[in-house]
Amino acid sequence: MIADWIADVIDAMGAVGVGLLTALENLFPPVPSEVVLPLAGFTASEGRVNVVAVTVAATVGSLVGALALYGLGAWLGHERACRLADRLPLVDVSELDRATSWFARHGGKAVLFGRLVPVVRSLVSVPAGIERMPLARFCLYTTLGSAFWNTLFVGAGFVLGEKWRRAEQFANWATWAVIAVAALWAVRFAVGRMRRHTEAREGR
Repeated sequence: MIADWIADVIDAMGAVGVGLLTALENLFPPVPSEVVLPLAGFTASEGRVNVVAVTVAATVGSLVGALALYGLGAWLGHERACRLADRLPLVDVSELDRATSWFARHGGKAVLFGRLVPVVRSLVSVPAGIERMPLARFCLYTTLGSAFWNTLFVGAGFVLGEKWRRAEQFANWATWAVIAVAALWAVRFAVGRMRRHTEAREGR
């Protein structure tokens, strides 16, 4: 099980292992922070690691992983992203332009609060890189959002002790809720696009 492997890493490397795991989470989804953090909190409750060190290491790891995705977005760039979007069915480049314009105005809030939303928390770094959000600003909002998330879940694991999986279960429910909302939005978006295409053809 992934939880057993995560526990072995934390036991072997302590807070450093937690930092590496949270960095890896951004690039390898099967290593979820929803497991790493409560389990680290539980380990701290048993006195095997320091709870403050674990939380700080997790936040540093989160920032490092987010910077990797920011770098990917910066490499991709706006023009390349538009060319890629233009090849996708039902995607209009003008809609991407509107989305990037919105991100340019509200990117700081998107990064800060995005770090508190399952699924979104890793992906939000990519558009930040595409739009070349000032690096210091990106690091600040990422650190603040990640620190809150990490403190919440490490603290939950510390308080729950052997029942730390309750925190994971709560996060799983939240993740499925986000996926459901995203799926409904995608269906609504696709239906709207097809309807507009049909109306445009009939109007010719």
